[in-house]
This record gives sequence, structure tokens and C-alpha cells, in this order.
Amino acid sequence: MKNASGQVIYVGKAVNLRNRVRSYFHERGDSREKVSHLIKEIHSIEWILVSSELEALILEMTLIKKHSPHYNVRLKDDKRYPYIKVDWADEYPKVTVTRRLEKNGARYYGPYTSVWAVHQTLDLLRKIFRFRTCDRIITGKDTRACLYYDIKLCTAPCIGAIDQAGYRQMMDDLGHFLEGHTGTILSRLKEEMEGKAEEMNYEKAAALRDQIQAIEKVVEKQKVVTTEELDLDVLALARNNGQACMQIFFVRNGKLIGRENFVLEGTAEEKTPTIFSQFIKQYYDSASFIPPQMLLPEEVEEAQIIQQWLRQKRGGAKVEIKVPRRGNSLALVQMAMENAVETLKALQSQWEGDTHKQSKALTELQEALKLPQPPNRIECYDISNIQGTAAVGSMVVFEQGTPSKRLYRRFNIKTVEGPDDFASMEEVLSRRFKRWQAAQEIKMEPGGNPDLAFSILPDLLIVDGGKGQLGRAMKVLECCELTEKIPVVGLAKENEELFLPGVLNPLTLPRNSQGLHLLQRIRDEAHRFAITAHRSQREKRGMVSALDSIPGIGPSKRKALIRKFGSLEKMKQAEISELMMVKGISQEMAELIKKS
Repeated sequence: MKNASGQVIYVGKAVNLRNRVRSYFHERGDSREKVSHLIKEIHSIEWILVSSELEALILEMTLIKKHSPHYNVRLKDDKRYPYIKVDWADEYPKVTVTRRLEKNGARYYGPYTSVWAVHQTLDLLRKIFRFRTCDRIITGKDTRACLYYDIKLCTAPCIGAIDQAGYRQMMDDLGHFLEGHTGTILSRLKEEMEGKAEEMNYEKAAALRDQIQAIEKVVEKQKVVTTEELDLDVLALARNNGQACMQIFFVRNGKLIGRENFVLEGTAEEKTPTIFSQFIKQYYDSASFIPPQMLLPEEVEEAQIIQQWLRQKRGGAKVEIKVPRRGNSLALVQMAMENAVETLKALQSQWEGDTHKQSKALTELQEALKLPQPPNRIECYDISNIQGTAAVGSMVVFEQGTPSKRLYRRFNIKTVEGPDDFASMEEVLSRRFKRWQAAQEIKMEPGGNPDLAFSILPDLLIVDGGKGQLGRAMKVLECCELTEKIPVVGLAKENEELFLPGVLNPLTLPRNSQGLHLLQRIRDEAHRFAITAHRSQREKRGMVSALDSIPGIGPSKRKALIRKFGSLEKMKQAEISELMMVKGISQEMAELIKKS
């Protein structure tokens, strides 16, 4: 279902599509307020026919993930959850944190809800498994290891202190550890330790002993929740004032090894079984592990078809969704429910505090800048370049005092030669408001779907800089006949002064002002975003320039090399044979790349 601007606002499925759609518009249909709002917004309906309920379920999940429709239950910020990635395509795998799942032979563990928690986990893992973090090409013949080997945070495959088979076995153990399966690891390590002791290799035996003790120390903290060595997830939901939080307990080998909580959107007036159904589909679509059993406090919608889909995800292995009535399983579900309630209370307290600060900051800005209303949408612009090269402009958007990253945009400077930030700012703002004008025309077209980043005007426009940048901003607004519609200020970093159009002296907000803190956050975010874009542009240009100088490497080969290796440094580190695996790269070209 789409609104007048062509935006997808709801995705649903049904065995009988005609009856399902009619139910929305029937006099005695769904009386929920959410549905009545949906009906008012529907402008057009599109449908896709598929051959089975399973296909419908998969398509529904795909479309919800792609469009994030306002009236569907959905995971908050589900695209940005971090994972731990072990790159098995590398002979000596590295461990990294990523937010992208790719089918590239790597193993992923997660998702986690906190990057901080992920890095804490990695700190612990390094002490136990001592994996490498460097970008060296591992030959085992380096003359010296780095400092991490000396402080016992790396096994130093670079100097041959561990061979490839031993290193990959260690990384396999790391994976089993993250999955909660520590029994087999401990048995094998103890056997290996005893073998080394018998060989009188006491140094290696002591290192294995320390590793065993570190793993046992972690295992001791894990609560035994069932005498059966089961792998299962326990799900529980807490709801309050239209907000919902899902709690998951991860039980592996009968031990509670961890938990995560996820905030859900679009849950107001939805039935609890529907929320469970939508969460399971969205979470397990990208989860790194699907257990053979899930415990829930109540029945879930479409249980049979979801179990069929989960079995498919597990490679045909059985998956059961159970609602326990007695015993340990029921106690586990109740414990998860209590934790879900407490987590939601804590989150609501935090949200209320943040909302109060944001509301206060916006009110302070309204009063200080004499605005007709609080600036609910603020846009800030910054320019980044080094001596005029790879100049990039950034646009960041804050709504209700918080960043809306989906609306951020970058502008590669096209018309300005040399280091001229004023002219660059003028170009960026001109392009931004020309796109606003174009968006108004798109809105008028049937089914028009303009870019939300440009189709709405800001309540406050901030340019990073003093009077000079403010003057250029005013020039653009005058050309676009927007002077009366958009308040604009220049924010100078040196003394945190605000420059206003037609006002001689700058305005200075109190140092403890929430309004000033918000402006600083917005300005710093614009600067960060511009710097990131500039670095990326500069690296790309340098890489393209270096590759273009090699005879025989044109745009298609260059693109293939960049896609495979990502950077010129990694190309130089790669073996000749690896470079030649890229289509069209000869041995001579590979040797020139290594020398570039």
C-alpha cells in the first residue's frame, strides 16, 4: 500500500488477497485507530502473486526490510546492528566488527545491539585466543613480531610461532566459544596440554593451561538453566504506552550464555502474536545462528509456516517453536519476561530524559534566534578539502534534536577550482535547493516519489563558518526566493559564535545551554561526515590515478580490482597469483601493480 507521494506505507500478505484488502474498507472491518490512519493515507495498492505461503512470507520480509513501512511492525534500526566477522577466506583469518552481512565465505556472529558490547567481547576473545589484528601478509618468515606478541595478545603467525593449521584451529575454537559450545574446546585443549607436558614442552603446556583457565572463568559465570544440554532461544515481550521491547535469552548446552534486547516500532494496537511473528521473521532472517528450539510465552501467528522457513534456513534441520506450560522451560520464559519488563522501564526512563533535553534545546534555540516555532528539522553544511583537492560538501539533518542519518547527503564539488570554501558552500547549497524545487515538481506528478532529504525545507539552516559563509548562504536563498522561508545562521568554531543575517554583532549562547550543546553536536557531525567523505574521495582518486598509469588497465579492470581488494595498499600486499585471479589481469600488469 502506497501513499500519494508513492512511499510504501504497509506491506501485507494473504491467502485470499481480495478478502484481505476488502476487510480494510468494510464498515465492520478493523476498528483500530492505527488502521483508520492507514486507510486515510492509502493512495494506491500493488500486489505480487507467488506460488506458496512460504514464498509470500519471504517476500513480505524482504519488502519490509527494504521499505521500513510506517504501519508495519519492524525492528528499530535493524540494518545497523553490528556483527563479529571472522574472515575465513584469509589463510590466517582476522576478526572484525561489521554491519554488513555478505556471502563471501566469512562467518558472522550476532547481531548485537551495542557496538560497545561487541568491542568488550573482542577484548575478552583476544586474551583467550590471541588472534592477529594486523594487515601483514603472513609468510611465517618475518624477522620480528609486533608488540602484541610480547604482551600475549597475538600468536605471531608472521614469524612462524604458530602454523596455519594451528591458527585456523584456534579460530574455529573462537567460533565455537561465541556459539556457547565450550565443552569440546576444553576437552581438546586439556588433552593437548597433557601431551605437551609429557613431551616436556612446559612453556607450551603453561600457555594452554592459561587458555583453559580463561575459558573456564567465563563458563563459570554462565548460569546453568537446564540439566539437558540443549541449544535454544527464549523470547519474551514487554509493552507499555505503545512501546515494545523484545528480550532474547541465548541458551547453549543448557547454559545461559547471554541476552539481547531489541526495540520494535509500529507495535501500537498490534496483537502480541503478530508482534512475535514479525520479530521472529525479521531477526532470524539475518541471525548468525538459528537454534533447534525457541520458547515463547504464547502462541505465534503462522507458526507452521515460520517453522518451515526456519527449517529451510537451518539447512533442513528441525526447528520447533514451543509455548511451555510447566517446569524449567516455563520458569525460563517467566525470567525472560521479567527482564523484558525491567529493560523497557529502563529504556523509557532514558528516552524521557533524552526527550526532555532535546525539547529544552529546541526551545532555547527558538527563543535565542527568535524563530516562529521550535526548529524541528535542522540542516547543517560543511566543506572538507586539502588544498582544494577532492573537495566534498556534507549535509546532515537532525529531526526533533536527533540525527536522521537516512537523510544525510554528500556533494562532490564540481565547479570550484582550488581551495575556495566559500564558493564550494555556494555550490552545495545551490544544488540542495535546486533539488528541492525539482522535488516539488515530482510531487505534482501521479505516483511521484521525491527524495525526502531534499523535498522538505529546514526550520533552521546552519553553515559551518562565520560571516563569509553566512553571506554565501544568504545569496543562494535569495536566488531561490527562500529568504523568508528559511532562517539561517553561521556557526564559527573559535568562540562558538552565532552570526545572524543583518545583525552586526555575533550572538553567544551560555556555555551550559542545551541549545548550544545541540548546535555543537550538529556542527561536529557535519564536520565528521564531510571528513569521512573527503578521505574516501581522496583515497579513491589516488587509487584510480595509480591504476590508470598502468598500461592495459582501463575502467572495467580497475573497477574489478577495486571491488576485490578495496584499496591500493591491499593490492600491493597481495600475491601476484591473487591479482591474476581478477579477470583480464596478466602477470605483467600484476607486477606493475605491486610496484606502483
